[in-house]
Amino acid sequence: MSDSIVIIPTYNEKENIENIIKKVFSLEKDFDILIIDDGSPDGTADIVKRLMKDFPQRLNMEERKGKLGLGTAYIHGFKWAINKKYDYIFEMDADFSHNPDDLINLYNSCVNGADLSIGSRYVDGKISVVNWPIGRVIMSYYASSYVRLITGLKIGDATAGFVCYRRQLLEAMNLEKVKFVGYAFQIEMKYTAYKLGFKLNEVPIIFADRVLGQSKMSMKIFKEAFFGVWSLRFRNWNKYKKTK
Repeated sequence: MSDSIVIIPTYNEKENIENIIKKVFSLEKDFDILIIDDGSPDGTADIVKRLMKDFPQRLNMEERKGKLGLGTAYIHGFKWAINKKYDYIFEMDADFSHNPDDLINLYNSCVNGADLSIGSRYVDGKISVVNWPIGRVIMSYYASSYVRLITGLKIGDATAGFVCYRRQLLEAMNLEKVKFVGYAFQIEMKYTAYKLGFKLNEVPIIFADRVLGQSKMSMKIFKEAFFGVWSLRFRNWNKYKKTK
């Protein structure tokens, strides 16, 4: 068993799932994988089940009925990973927009003192995004600027979904209080970690748009992030710290 688990939520990722799993398992450091599949009708889960025979103990899957949202998938995965006592718990997309090679840099960041290491597209004012339409680049970049303005969170890429948590951080959070389910979930988790006094560190990455499959972005998800940021400022953060 590795000290690290990579959580990958999936919904209709049959074009990517086998390749991303094999790529992670080819890295020089050992990472285990947990797939959270939301009832993909395209057979994603069947591919994972076949691969589980080739990677016993290292490849795991939790199946859920229906598309329940990114945030709930990660919360499900966090609880699973905490119960298994993994020390380092990662979020990563299935579509290769996150380069699995960067898992090692995120890991090293947490080993060297960060509680939450963030694979950032926007470090020191530089934009590291490949093959995105310019409109989406602008929207994403200024979304993080908007988050910084409203919350005071000093993170260049507040919506980043490629991250590593130390288990102690997730154990300290009251995960039942996490409200958002779309990309606002990423903002909420970073801001909660910040408000609870944990150390956040950004690690530069190059983000590449997916080649295969379809994006899950929608106007509903965008609106949740845009308006949800305001609610973060007025929360009672003591409720978000887990009590023993």
